[in-house]
Amino acid sequence: MKEVVAVIRMNMMNKTKEALTEAGVDAFFAQEAQGRGKGLINSTLLKGARDGYEEAAELLGEKGRLYAKRIVTVVVPDEDVEDVVGAIIAANQTGKPGDGKVFVLPMADSVRVRTGEKGEKAIQ
Repeated sequence: MKEVVAVIRMNMMNKTKEALTEAGVDAFFAQEAQGRGKGLINSTLLKGARDGYEEAAELLGEKGRLYAKRIVTVVVPDEDVEDVVGAIIAANQTGKPGDGKVFVLPMADSVRVRTGEKGEKAIQ
């Protein structure tokens, strides 16, 4: 089993839900979050702002702010990971900065609370 965690734009949630459903994923989690990518900010200015230089903080302006995002989490069998990641990318790729990131993590175990089923039985 693997956990697939995707950070996407807020306005891409419906498109992502459709893509996941088409990929055979009906159950997933979605959370609101805030963040930004490293490409949106000059690291020298950021260091200056951290060191207390007001001029550097002023120059950061809007580039230092956090942007609204969604975090989508789904746990799938190993053999479905490529399809799920591909579906997420296809639904979210615009070619512009801010399209998001997808992380794939190992999942040690799962248990369905209602029935006590474990492992892949609990996620199917």
